[in-house]
Amino acid sequence: MNWEQLLSLRRQGDKGKRLRVEQDDTRLGFEVDYDRIIFSSAFRSLQDKTQVIPLSKTDFVHTRLTHSLEVSVVGRSLGRLVGKKIIEKYPHLKEVHGYHMNDFGAIVAAASLAHDIGNPPFGHSGEKAIGEYFSIGKGQQYKDQLTAKEWQDLIDFEGNANGFSVLTASRPGIEGGLRISYATLGAFMKYPKESLPKKPTAAIADKKYGFFQTDKAFFQDVASDMGLIPNKSGDNIGFERHPLAYLVEAADDICYTIIDFEDGINLGLVSEDFALEYLIKLVKDSIDTSKYKTLETKEDRISYLRALAIGSLINDAVKVFIENEALILEGKFPFAIMDKSKYKAQMDDIIKISVKNIYQSREVIEKEIVGYQIIQTLLDKFITAFNNKFNGEASNYDALIMKMLPEKHHLEKENLYGRLLHICHYVSLLTDGNALELFETINGRKKA
Repeated sequence: MNWEQLLSLRRQGDKGKRLRVEQDDTRLGFEVDYDRIIFSSAFRSLQDKTQVIPLSKTDFVHTRLTHSLEVSVVGRSLGRLVGKKIIEKYPHLKEVHGYHMNDFGAIVAAASLAHDIGNPPFGHSGEKAIGEYFSIGKGQQYKDQLTAKEWQDLIDFEGNANGFSVLTASRPGIEGGLRISYATLGAFMKYPKESLPKKPTAAIADKKYGFFQTDKAFFQDVASDMGLIPNKSGDNIGFERHPLAYLVEAADDICYTIIDFEDGINLGLVSEDFALEYLIKLVKDSIDTSKYKTLETKEDRISYLRALAIGSLINDAVKVFIENEALILEGKFPFAIMDKSKYKAQMDDIIKISVKNIYQSREVIEKEIVGYQIIQTLLDKFITAFNNKFNGEASNYDALIMKMLPEKHHLEKENLYGRLLHICHYVSLLTDGNALELFETINGRKKA
């Protein structure tokens, strides 16, 4: 892979290349990507989607939206720091093609901003609830009518693949979705493969999948345009990662490790003594002890340690990336960046505490159970109504359910897989609050 090709400004529908030297620096294409994402309704809905504590009314607990904004900030720093080193190593990128270090930051920031845009309500349990509706729920009835890969898309419903759809899927009058540049899409694609074969290798890029069967053709166009390295054979589609996808993943890893831990401390789920014990290992080289001693509240002390910890992890992630850049370009780096960090043991310790005290807390578990019931009920009602309408068998109840479906989701889907995926996509874009309200309406619990 080569950087000039990887930094493609091309967008869906373009007939030719967009050259960096011809770009208006006051309105750079990669920055337009960021703007389009942040103004999208799918991004806006993240303000009412679970990060850790579902349906929490606590002010300081992170939602998917605040998490995504923070990941984009960390991603921008990672991108700029790496970009500075890359431009120094390959000066022709600037001298001939006009790229700047900030271009790398803009790409990683935009992809990081969108990294959770396809996640369903109620956190990762939302993905599992959709998958289990098909694998062990009422959706099992559709298995024999689908191909193996179509079925796998549904039973392993994946927020990353759904996010690719959000960013790129066309609908009448809206060709190419948000029309994001190929470089940003490449950085977004953490798992550049289809749902089968499942985990064919231990490589990080094969951990999950990155696109649905409906999006396969465009996914291949993006990957081929940027020169991503194919790594699957026969009818199976898969590529090595875009190098900047490693930085998007690192930004997410850094944020959820440190900031979820901070949320747990502020909620009282993790003691401050634990925080000191674990965070101090990350910040011992940068902490100003005299300043720390002047901080009087737990929140201020933890905030200070969190900021220093993120800084330490950013600098180490850049070091790991640059040291392995040649291998990454050759498609021979099958690890997450933070798995090679000198702080990996400390991060693992923090995650272990978070799993025990936060992710498996009673409040989280109770609300994930509620989320399962909500998502599977909505899937069943809307899939049944959507299919019955298509088959000319809609009851009056089905017609009423269809009236609850927003106008932009009333699309004709000629095949069963398309209809099933379309309803999964609709449910996935609901906020936690919207999903709960719709569930109560359908079950006759909503007060008039």
